Amino acid sequence: MRRVKSISKHIPQRTCVACRQVRPKLELIRLVRIIDGSVEVDTGGKRAGRGAYLCQSPQCWETGLKGGRLEYALRTTLTPDNREQLIRYGKDLLKESISGRGK
Repeated sequence: MRRVKSISKHIPQRTCVACRQVRPKLELIRLVRIIDGSVEVDTGGKRAGRGAYLCQSPQCWETGLKGGRLEYALRTTLTPDNREQLIRYGKDLLKESISGRGK
């Protein structure tokens, strides 16, 4: 008698640096420190550089950016311009989630 193996796809898990919850990688947004020290949103999740993850909730973005947790995880210091750029991205994300719920 042959045994049938259960085929289950491995789902990578990552931790949000703000709320410390472990979630599937695809549910989180990756931020990456690039060579010049600035931080950018990595939409594809494959860019080279030190990465950290944040949930898609505005509370996590606020905690991660204002509490210094993102800077600690990425081992860098955000410039005011870079911080403002990331805050704008978080606000746009909030607008998308609110407009998506209304449909």
